[in-house]
Amino acid sequence: MAEAILQVRNLKKYFKTNSGMLHAVDDISFDVREGKTLGIVGESGCGKSTAGRTILRLLEHTSGQVIFDGVDITKLSGNKLRKVRKDMQIIFQDPFSSLDPKKTISQTISEPIRVNRILTDKKQVEERVLELMKTVGLAERLINSYPHELDGGRRQRIGIARALAVLPKLIVCDEPVSALDVSIQAQILNLLKELQNKMNLTYIFITHDLSVVNHFSDDIAVMYLGSIVEKAPAEELFNNPLHPYTRALLSAIPVPDLRHKRERISLKGEVVSPINLPDECRFANRCFECEARCRRGIPPLLEVSPDHFVACVHHTPPEAAGRAAGEALA
Repeated sequence: MAEAILQVRNLKKYFKTNSGMLHAVDDISFDVREGKTLGIVGESGCGKSTAGRTILRLLEHTSGQVIFDGVDITKLSGNKLRKVRKDMQIIFQDPFSSLDPKKTISQTISEPIRVNRILTDKKQVEERVLELMKTVGLAERLINSYPHELDGGRRQRIGIARALAVLPKLIVCDEPVSALDVSIQAQILNLLKELQNKMNLTYIFITHDLSVVNHFSDDIAVMYLGSIVEKAPAEELFNNPLHPYTRALLSAIPVPDLRHKRERISLKGEVVSPINLPDECRFANRCFECEARCRRGIPPLLEVSPDHFVACVHHTPPEAAGRAAGEALA
């Protein structure tokens, strides 16, 4: 089994508001194996994008560790941090707003090459830009085009080429296909998978589309209100979902077969505010299996079977008690 290139331990990101502390990311732990994909799923506002940006230090963490290639990057600064950031890149959700409208494709892709001094010769930089354009499926004739002249799929290919320009090891894909047409989504996903196989890239793939993450990810983590409520290999999660929230999400996936009837789990109740959270299961207000014991503290994320972690009192056998995610992964 491949070794973990990224280890996240008890990571927290809080925002101070007038009403109190907003728990955007609250004590999450996981590993990402080299050359593999971890999918992070959950509804809007669950903290998955904030988690990705905090891992890359685009946002400063409140506490916890982010260990990349054996180094805790939360303790780095200056040149050491810039050097590590070259190995950790991001592909943003909106391929238009993430590009500078005043820069051509050539200028956008060449910028990280020049800033990081990967190449300094002008001719070599131009050759590298053309090579990257070919790699992501952009025609050479578009080299002097501007973002507004291109469709969404081509814009996202520019974003991918820009991320690849510095030869990264890890790429955070922050909902990279959610703003694209379905046919274009498939092309971009196939491109990302092809690049991963070719370059041994490691992905954190953030999305709200479970049908996409099932086919794209090796492992899946399900987030709810800043916390991971379940994590398992993709096949295991889909075949044996344990947390009530995961089961509700899976029941909402459309099935392209009129003869197949899937029982839809409808969630009722109000979503708890992420500000000043109560000391109880955060899903309790909406959970169809909620009992009194669910409100007696926050259930930890425990390993209940090999590589299958869940934070729910209904699925925690006595022998798993105390084996929290951070301990089991360490």
